[in-house]
Amino acid sequence: MLKIYNTLTRKKEAFIPIEEGKVRMYVCGPTVYNYIHIGNARSTVAFDTVRRYLEYRGYDVNYVSNFTDVDDKIIRAAKELNLTAPEVADKFIKAYHADTHALGVEEACHHPRVMENIPEIIDFIAVLIKKEYAYEVDGDVYYRTRKFENYGKLSDISIDELEVGASNRLNAQENNKKEDPLDFALWKSAKAAEISWESPWGAGRPGWHIECSVMATKYLGDTIDIHAGGQDLTFPHHENEIAQSEAKTGHPFAHYWMHNGFVTMDNEKMSKSLGNFVLVHDIIKKVDPQILRFFMATTQYRRPISYSETTIEEARANLTKLKMAFDNVTYRLKDAVATEEDDQEQFDQFNQFKENFIKEMDDDFNSANGITVIYEMAKAMNIYSERSIVSKSVLEAMLDQFQELIRIFGIVFEETALLDETVEQLIEERNAARAAKDFQRSDEIRDQLKEEGIMLDDTPQGTRWRRGQ
Repeated sequence: MLKIYNTLTRKKEAFIPIEEGKVRMYVCGPTVYNYIHIGNARSTVAFDTVRRYLEYRGYDVNYVSNFTDVDDKIIRAAKELNLTAPEVADKFIKAYHADTHALGVEEACHHPRVMENIPEIIDFIAVLIKKEYAYEVDGDVYYRTRKFENYGKLSDISIDELEVGASNRLNAQENNKKEDPLDFALWKSAKAAEISWESPWGAGRPGWHIECSVMATKYLGDTIDIHAGGQDLTFPHHENEIAQSEAKTGHPFAHYWMHNGFVTMDNEKMSKSLGNFVLVHDIIKKVDPQILRFFMATTQYRRPISYSETTIEEARANLTKLKMAFDNVTYRLKDAVATEEDDQEQFDQFNQFKENFIKEMDDDFNSANGITVIYEMAKAMNIYSERSIVSKSVLEAMLDQFQELIRIFGIVFEETALLDETVEQLIEERNAARAAKDFQRSDEIRDQLKEEGIMLDDTPQGTRWRRGQ
């Protein structure tokens, strides 16, 4: 049975969806004022992997991930770039799609934007005011935090601790407008030359937290199965989402809360505010995006990841081993035979791999253990492909299952393209040189091909080639 670690209860729980066979899943997306860094990508990749596994297990997943396209950071970026806020958002949403597509991330079922949901946001706030969970002051609207029972239940922080933090965090002018330092903005009154919309409280724009409550309930209903995002969103963002949503609807907002661990550099959390970040836009110019995806997807989502040249090289080496297993099996298909002499033994072994994989992944999407099972599968593929006689049906079954499982991690292997005529001729010439014991010429051809990035492997079944890593 699939179990998920629920941040709300701080324990693993059996996953029971609201509607059998279906999953309503909301993941907080980026604020689009710049290219995403690898810390942002970690969340996107982690929950894309979760989604893929849920689909593999037979669930129909309605996956929603938003874009925050109006925000103080976007307004500042617009001034710096001499663009409008919508132009900045459009530019970096396009960049987000390009970067995440390169990382093998599936498109969300819906990618709602704040600017497209202003009427719904205004209506949502109006209900909170009517229920006296919110109040207006000089064109700003604030949420009455203390009115919501059990505020702090997600982050497990007491009201007293929160009050001290809020008093220290906010400026005196804002605190003077609020009934309580803990109250947070739902609507911000317009400032000169800033983007704004008309509302019952005057021109302004939404606060950050309200947008996700509105878009999650609009696209997925008052109660959703899974709400996910980065660990840093637990408080205050997700805490405030719960307060807003449950105050409006009277229903639990989400049954399972999932939070991914940070990406670190030099043992410090990666973030734009700290200045120790690396943009995906830049990384994928130097590192194969599939290696970067593999690096992030094969660590259990709640665990931190240490980003360095060393850890990227480890991912490259491990992915290469899997690709070699794939290549070994696809290569042997050309001389495989139709035999069922010991096929069942191989099928049974691979069925066991599949069961082991599901067991590991059902334990809170433990991808680190899941990929270990795939490494064992790759080893078995290598051993079988070295046999003098191999079964076509076994090889095809191996490939199907291997590709099905690695696809959950966003990895897709393809057969290497055919060599052009010149290289084919060189390989044939080398084979002839080896047969004539002209090893000098054989070595010359090997070195020549190596310079072109073509690596040769001499096997009992003939000479094979691969592109160098």
